[in-house]
Amino acid sequence: MNHDVYLAYDYPLLGAFWTILWIVLWVSWFILLFRVIVDVFRDDTLSGWAKACWLLFTILLPFLGVFVYVLVRGRSMGARERRHLQAQQEALDTYVRETVGDTGRRSEADELMKLSEIRARGDISDEEFRRAKEKILH
Repeated sequence: MNHDVYLAYDYPLLGAFWTILWIVLWVSWFILLFRVIVDVFRDDTLSGWAKACWLLFTILLPFLGVFVYVLVRGRSMGARERRHLQAQQEALDTYVRETVGDTGRRSEADELMKLSEIRARGDISDEEFRRAKEKILH
């Protein structure tokens, strides 16, 4: 019971490489599987029955189901992803515009008045005021 175990000797570098490769492949596989499932739910052109069939296919025969899905519907996956991201960006932009309330650019007079208030409070020096004023006017 008194023998030493040398892990580096029992687990060679090539074995570590293969282990890392298999881990990367499995993680990539699960990412692809979840992307397919999200795409099935995101697609508005599919009926409920078609979504159910694709889900059953990917759950019962995961490797074959995902590869068939990518072959059959893979080209439009990117377009659906882009539309989803654009809709999210538009919703964010709308929310920000509604929250801020000021969608237009401030006029030079408004910016100069704000700058004067900052100088009057003593937050900036006369030199900083002069540089900021030149920047606004040019």
